[in-house]
Amino acid sequence: MSEPKYSFDSEKLSYEKITPSFRQRASKFLRNTLVFCAIVLGVFVVLSVLFDTPDEKIQKRENKQLQYQYELLTQKVGKMEESMDEIQQHDDNIHRLIFGVGQTAVSQNLDSATQLSLIGKSNSDILQETSGTIDNLMDRLASQKDLIDNLMKLVQDKEKQLAYIPSISPIGDKNVQYLASGYGYHMHPIYRTLKMHSGIDLAAPKGSPVYATGKGQVVSAGSSPDYGNNVIVDHGYGYKTLYAHLDKIRVKKGQRLQRGDAIGEVGSTGRSTAPHLHYEVRKNNKTENPINYYYSDLTPEEYKKILDASNTMTMSFD
Repeated sequence: MSEPKYSFDSEKLSYEKITPSFRQRASKFLRNTLVFCAIVLGVFVVLSVLFDTPDEKIQKRENKQLQYQYELLTQKVGKMEESMDEIQQHDDNIHRLIFGVGQTAVSQNLDSATQLSLIGKSNSDILQETSGTIDNLMDRLASQKDLIDNLMKLVQDKEKQLAYIPSISPIGDKNVQYLASGYGYHMHPIYRTLKMHSGIDLAAPKGSPVYATGKGQVVSAGSSPDYGNNVIVDHGYGYKTLYAHLDKIRVKKGQRLQRGDAIGEVGSTGRSTAPHLHYEVRKNNKTENPINYYYSDLTPEEYKKILDASNTMTMSFD
């Protein structure tokens, strides 16, 4: 309680106690109350700025954990997108190098949404961006599945095709004595002039079995002055093989063959100077070096050796 105040009365020459009016007392009370409220409000503001409430601490901790988990999620999505890019690159190489075709899938240039931030974004924005990222990734996975399905179809077609393409020696190794003449220009044994030799001559004992080098159908089985007894097999895909100078023919026109089926026996019929098999590979009606179609029978070293021998200038047997 405040001490009373006094004033000096010059007329009475004495001190008299000062009593404030009601209005003065009310004004003083209001002023003190406002000052007190201002001090309390200031303290509250300072404390709210410097210190978090328990609820705010929990909320900030949850937000921080949510941001950490979201950043981990976007990093994982980014790694998945990188893996998708690598898979697509491998698919491109497989389609182009092995199957000789281009990629037919839709464009894969979908934007990456990795390394996103939660700062300044509402929960709805965060959910929308996350959903968009996952949708893009799902689209890419769907497109990749189409690519793989297409690739499997190509593999099946290629596997079927490989069964038809010539790929083995027409005479078993135990019966082939040597490569008598290779593909290219050689001295003709009868005409004594350089002449294009459109196949290879494999020297072997008379009667040695001759095999079809790929799956196909016999389109010719007969005799001619040059080739003697001969068989032509159509393998499809533009490939045909010729087996000439046979002693005996074991197939007939129209007969279907599997790779390795016996089609005749080595002989020396037609224009031939010794028992051997004249073997040709034709693609789109043009002859090619049969040595290049031995890949199922030879190691790389054996292939090089026989290729060198086939390129040597010698006299052919026919």
